[in-house]
Amino acid sequence: MRNLLVAGLFLSVMLSSACSAPLHQPKLDDIYGPAARTDAPERNPVIVIPGVLGSKLAGPAGEVVWGAFGGGSENPRKPRGARLLALPMRPGVPLAGLVDGVKPNGALDRVRISLFGLPFQQRAYADILGLLGAAGYVDPALASGLAPVDASEADRAAATTPMGMLDWGEGHFTCFQFAYDWRRDNAENAALLHRFMLERRAEVQAERARRYGGTPQDHPVRFDVIAHSMGGLVARHQLRYGGGAAGPDPAAPVPWSGAPLVSKLVMIGTPNAGSAKVLTNLIDGATFGPFLPAYAPQILGTMPALYQLLPRGRHDSLLDEDGAALDPLSPEVWVSRGWGLADPDADGQLAVLLPGVDDPAERRRIALDHQAKALRRASAFQAAMDRPAAPPAGTEIFLVAGDAVATASAMRAGRGGAKPHAHAPGDGTVTRASALLDERPAPGEPGWTTRLQSPLAYAGVTFLHTNHLGLTRDPAFSDNVLWLLLERPAPAAVQRRP
Repeated sequence: MRNLLVAGLFLSVMLSSACSAPLHQPKLDDIYGPAARTDAPERNPVIVIPGVLGSKLAGPAGEVVWGAFGGGSENPRKPRGARLLALPMRPGVPLAGLVDGVKPNGALDRVRISLFGLPFQQRAYADILGLLGAAGYVDPALASGLAPVDASEADRAAATTPMGMLDWGEGHFTCFQFAYDWRRDNAENAALLHRFMLERRAEVQAERARRYGGTPQDHPVRFDVIAHSMGGLVARHQLRYGGGAAGPDPAAPVPWSGAPLVSKLVMIGTPNAGSAKVLTNLIDGATFGPFLPAYAPQILGTMPALYQLLPRGRHDSLLDEDGAALDPLSPEVWVSRGWGLADPDADGQLAVLLPGVDDPAERRRIALDHQAKALRRASAFQAAMDRPAAPPAGTEIFLVAGDAVATASAMRAGRGGAKPHAHAPGDGTVTRASALLDERPAPGEPGWTTRLQSPLAYAGVTFLHTNHLGLTRDPAFSDNVLWLLLERPAPAAVQRRP
């Protein structure tokens, strides 16, 4: 017994020491500096794809529709701001034909907010963009460094992080931001991404021919893609279907039309099986920060991309009051429960969004038509994304996900909406199982296995212990992504020191 107590005391001391030990952060310049400052023609150019809400949106006259909040930006609580942010609704018109004058205007590297008339900023995608600058990749729009010319002293100080202090040299030209209208169908944006890649490939080939000689065709180019959250879905659709659409046959093989353009796709916190949190946003509306305005569910309900983020019904993600499974993509479920655009008490908001329609019954008919179109399109999109298929040789998919934060994994429908019914490990927004697109039943149920069962084939998975937006600020994220981009050899490339 005495020996057991001594052993227990020793173990307790060791654990206490381990818990109090400081966390050491890598010196990225020491590790990756030489590779970052080497302008190697064989290094892949990089494309950064932000997630939902991650691209700035501008109106026809340059109005800030999304990306700054306060003075000079459109307020969604006012009719003009609501109509600018919402997509048009017209019966009988396909979603692809419902266009407005709002356009993407760059990745949202910082969120500018005005509180009580005093402006301040919150960093958003500056972490990813700064990391890639530190890795020797410079976007033409960020060539002057992480902190913009008009940055405040606080932002300039924030730029001098361990990532920002990494010397990346001069003359790099191989990082690009793909900004997109995150309200629209993800397949539509994937087709635009494919075109963007073709254009950037031609630019890089021409520049390499100028620098290293030969013709542009002498310099084959493939991209490494860093995609956050919903951006991973846009990138995966481009990999699978290129600039086209998935066919209607669910048994048809995935063509991988976009894979020849991509060497590596790194997805960060991507909801490959959806997010229960999106269901709440579409029912109740959303506030995206403590000082940001509220967005009505009817505004969000005009956006096809959000429905495509709903969780899969086959995963029992939505239950009724008696515990029976409901299909989150069923128009009948939304209408019968009065959710989102189908809310019978939402005519005031619909009147704002449909100013030329005077009849309340007609406004409701238009809203229900739009909601049904978006739900049906989401069902087709998810089916196309869930077809089991491994990428062809030469293209690899990597995943970075969180698994330390309790995250809503199932919702129970009830009076007035839906509330979290179950939680699972994740990042607070996306569960671990969703990021993996894990198709296993729950442990203890028939068919459960110890090994992952997923229609996606990963070349590597990294789990971090932070929340959804914190993933890109984790030093382990920086270290692992730089390894993938700068040092990791091609698959099966085993070499000896000469």
